[in-house]
Amino acid sequence: MDEKPKRPLQAVALRYAPREDEAPRLTAKGRGHIAEKIVELARRHGVPIRQDRNLVQVLSRLDLEQDIPPSVYRAVAEILAFVYRLSMERGGPQAGP
Repeated sequence: MDEKPKRPLQAVALRYAPREDEAPRLTAKGRGHIAEKIVELARRHGVPIRQDRNLVQVLSRLDLEQDIPPSVYRAVAEILAFVYRLSMERGGPQAGP
């Protein structure tokens, strides 16, 4: 039985502060150990995690602190809606700056 080699974990982190940012921006990216650390920190700080391998591949090509390109606005908007729903389920939106 042939087993495909496991791909190393790949992760990105986004930030979006509507009053400060024109668009969501990439704040962290990595694969392997670094990706594991990104996920660990997100969990530790209660940051929602969403898996989307295709979007991660696109976003990982960006430079850190770069605004996301318009071509992925829709996919990122879906993630922001997901995060907002989770926030509401946990007791309302968190206070922003």
